Parts: sequence; C-alpha cells; structure tokens
Amino acid sequence: MAGTCTHTDAIATTDASGNGCYDCLLVGGTWVHLRRCVTCGHVGCCDSSPNRHATAHFQAADHPLMQSYEPGEDWFWCYVDQLAFEADEPGPSPSHS
Repeated sequence: MAGTCTHTDAIATTDASGNGCYDCLLVGGTWVHLRRCVTCGHVGCCDSSPNRHATAHFQAADHPLMQSYEPGEDWFWCYVDQLAFEADEPGPSPSHS
C-alpha cells in the first residue's frame, strides 16, 4: 500500500450524475451513503449498501478515485492505492441535497 495517492491527476471538475445512486435509481435499489467518481461524476452507493455501485463503477470504468458525496464530508478514496485522504486545498465539498 502506498503512503500517498498517486492518482490525484484523475481529479476533474465534473457534475454529479444525480442526487442519488445512479444505478440504484435505475433498478429501484436502496443505498446507505453516496460516493462520487471524481473522473466522470458517476454517483454510486458505498460498500455498506447492498449493491456497492461505487466499487462496481471503479471495476468497470477503471476510474481510481471517488469522493464522499455526503453533506459535510470532504474525503477521497483511492481504489488503486487503497488509501483515504483529504484534499490539500479544501474547497466546497460536493454533496447531494
């Protein structure tokens, strides 16, 4: 496991795909917490959710980073480096409403 994320260049300014888990909304599923892909904006559900769509998105799209999409949370998770971190320069944290 790396001590720092080596994929921060994948962070892009993208709009979220919606205010809920994109895939759960398509199939009528439910989620616990939301995560937003910082490469393309896909909103998926966390690994505590029944369908784990954020991880499924990483596995399908190979986008390495996601950010919490929960109000007041400003952390990232790198799937490749298996590392949680906060941004060096905090800005507005994206979240669903």
